[in-house]
Amino acid sequence: MSDEYGAPERREGILAAIGRGLRGAVLPVLFLAACGYFIWHAVHGERGLIASEQRLQLLADARQELERSRAELESWERRVQGMRGDRLDRDQLDERARQLLNFVGKDELVVPYGPERRLF
Repeated sequence: MSDEYGAPERREGILAAIGRGLRGAVLPVLFLAACGYFIWHAVHGERGLIASEQRLQLLADARQELERSRAELESWERRVQGMRGDRLDRDQLDERARQLLNFVGKDELVVPYGPERRLF
């Protein structure tokens, strides 16, 4: 019922309009929330952009370490190749024997290094 000015009917009409507006806004709000969720995980998630950059950096570091290891392996292979029986490098064998036995030649100079500056 309404009074002579129709105020309650107007109130019901305003509440109905607000209710329709809220019902109409529910789907867009849910859609935006879902989009926000997926965008957040696309950037910050386990397989997101930030994690991808970190994996690329780890891969680059691993490749550098691999190159260093290959260079060291090649160096050691050359040194070992020089000590094989058929191609024995007398200078290299003499140098290594002097290091292990702590001997020096009569015409050689000895330069002492501290324990923190080891050559090998």
